[in-house]
Amino acid sequence: MRRLAALLCTLAVTFTSSTAYSSPGVTYYGGYHTVAGHEQHNAAVAAAHPDLVKLYDIGDSWLKAKGQGGHDIQALCITKLAPGDCALNSTGKKPKFVLHAQIHAREIATGEIAYQWIDLLVASYGVDPELTELLDTRELWVVPIANPDGVDVVASNPAQPLLQRKNVDDSAGDCTAGYPGVDLNRNSSFHWDGDQGGPCDEMYPGAKAASEPETVAIQGLLSAIFAGRTGVFITLHSYGNDILAPWGYTRTAAPDQAALVALGNKMSAFTGYPVFTGDGGIGYLTPGSTSDWLYGTRGVPSYTFEIGPRTGWCAGFVPPYSCIASTFWPLLKPALVYAAKSAATPYGPLP
Repeated sequence: MRRLAALLCTLAVTFTSSTAYSSPGVTYYGGYHTVAGHEQHNAAVAAAHPDLVKLYDIGDSWLKAKGQGGHDIQALCITKLAPGDCALNSTGKKPKFVLHAQIHAREIATGEIAYQWIDLLVASYGVDPELTELLDTRELWVVPIANPDGVDVVASNPAQPLLQRKNVDDSAGDCTAGYPGVDLNRNSSFHWDGDQGGPCDEMYPGAKAASEPETVAIQGLLSAIFAGRTGVFITLHSYGNDILAPWGYTRTAAPDQAALVALGNKMSAFTGYPVFTGDGGIGYLTPGSTSDWLYGTRGVPSYTFEIGPRTGWCAGFVPPYSCIASTFWPLLKPALVYAAKSAATPYGPLP
């Protein structure tokens, strides 16, 4: 999400919607998972744990919607399944926690954290008392790859991932020296701002609010499962080691700002990431973001985690794969567990 890194980057990506980007197997760049790798993992986890996992196709990527290849947008619901659990409606009895990753394709660490979270949950049931109770009492939803077409572009150069941020919708025109596509984290139907940039700019919000099938898929899932003001949503981004709470589109305080920051501070105790609102932390506003949309339409506490330091070995959009285990996951694992526990009473009292 950082403009400075984008400006410093000298690697540009140029393509049209007819370009076929192939992912090199199931992993790339030292161990990161391609879209195919995630899809195989999702299917294998659902098949191995039918008592714990439901796998959903919640919509299409832009290329698939156009009949040009592409992917389904996949979501997993993980819980100890009982009647009524993991339905695509808000009537279930269990509070819901959603982890949403890689809406910006080049932020590759985010999809890996989702992968680790899925494995932790399914491996821990009946083994770890804390996580067993979590699966008994919560629905834990995961969208590992929210922008699969973009991830295909990133992974198409496995030795040095391409820095595609957006989806691959090039319908607004060619970008011969830039990045075509729509920034899916500026495309929501809540405070969408058409002045965020042109079609070749990295923050291009699309021709209109919710113009992209990926946005429709995510908003459709979240609107279906959340009734309002219970649950917790975290979307993972890179980088900066920040936790961002609503609002992101304005510096005006959100109605629940004190409670949102209080829960953010609880999660910060595990990660060490400071909590910001407005343009704090990142230095610019984010109209049309996923987290603002969910909080603004449902009242669900929604957070953006910016994973990774600003400098050092594990900084940047494409850190070495070893950073997942050495640096990111040990901090994020307890924060995600705490967030999921908080889903029942996110505005307090907190666990």
